[in-house]
Amino acid sequence: MEAQQDSRLEAALGKAIRGDQAGFAEIVEEHQGMVFSIAYHFLRNNAVAEELAQEVFLHLYQNLSSIQSAAHLKYWLRRVTTHRCIDQSRRQKFRPEVALEEVAEPAVASSSPDWMLSERLQKTVASLPEKQRMIVILRYQEELGPAEIAELLKMPVNTVKSTLNRSLAELRKRLTRSFGGMKYAIF
Repeated sequence: MEAQQDSRLEAALGKAIRGDQAGFAEIVEEHQGMVFSIAYHFLRNNAVAEELAQEVFLHLYQNLSSIQSAAHLKYWLRRVTTHRCIDQSRRQKFRPEVALEEVAEPAVASSSPDWMLSERLQKTVASLPEKQRMIVILRYQEELGPAEIAELLKMPVNTVKSTLNRSLAELRKRLTRSFGGMKYAIF
């Protein structure tokens, strides 16, 4: 089935490179969930993640001729998305955006039985520095291995592993409370 999907994406890529809009639409449809997911989990803002995803696909459209295969396409999209997320995060530090209206996010069913725990974990992950946060998201949200993350972020595998370990230790520390000399894990 995966080989069939790869051949379908290869065909769509070939069509898109030749200017076929239906081929490009098929590429977007196949990968929009991944791009949005990375952006949303990094930025924690639905509207900004949607806008960033549109920018990534516009950039893809402008650079279609440089894409060599369906596997390269997926790698390229992840790489561009991670860089755009980091750039957006840096822009927000210097120019924080304020929404005109506070709109509640739609309620989403959580797989976690304790929604307060899930919310606290998301906020704690969001408080990590950029590189650490991106590595945690790529590892646990996108389920990439350390070697894939290292290739994507252009860093040594051991750096990815040590950064991931430090990030997890920091998350554990932030999510553990000390009560009267005894430690209680909140997760």
